[in-house]
Amino acid sequence: MDILYSDDYIVVCVKPVGILSQADSSGGMSMITELSKTYGCEIYPLHRLDKGVTGVMVYAKTKLAAGQLSRDIAEHRFKKEYLAVINGIPDEKGEMVDLLFKDSRKNKSFVVNRMRKGVKEAKLEFERLKTDGQKSLVRVLLHTGRTHQIRVQFSSRKMSLLGDKKYGSTADYENIALMSYRLTFDHPKTKEKMIFTADDNEFINTFMR
Repeated sequence: MDILYSDDYIVVCVKPVGILSQADSSGGMSMITELSKTYGCEIYPLHRLDKGVTGVMVYAKTKLAAGQLSRDIAEHRFKKEYLAVINGIPDEKGEMVDLLFKDSRKNKSFVVNRMRKGVKEAKLEFERLKTDGQKSLVRVLLHTGRTHQIRVQFSSRKMSLLGDKKYGSTADYENIALMSYRLTFDHPKTKEKMIFTADDNEFINTFMR
């Protein structure tokens, strides 16, 4: 993993594809375990990335830091930007608002047409950065953090992410064309604005070649 920043309160890193954001019942390698070994302290998760997705993540090293950052996330003061490569050509800019239902047994989310138990609103903004006429690179700003949100919202509009077979992609890629590109947040102790951006060259070269 690539460590972008570390102090007594937080660690910011780039999660590689194939590693869990936090441990689960599969017993696979997780960022929590590896960071705990590296720093010799308890590590607190704040947000998730799917196993097959890479990008910038922040973890807390203290309960107080975790609590403050969790509140910032809940109150939409934590900015998460992603890059995705999708099948098709979306508008130059736009917004997606849907109702999503998560089926925990299938570990899959679905767009539904009415509010009911287990359904939550999902909202994002996107900007098309480039296209080759068949697929497009888009930057996504999340306003909510639902399970598989970017993947299912684009897929529901017939624009699945490359390599995302769970949500309809037939493109032959080993990984999902989604990257946590940039995080912007206030430091939990100093309140300084922190901005961290991942190197996107490999991602773009892989999926837009």
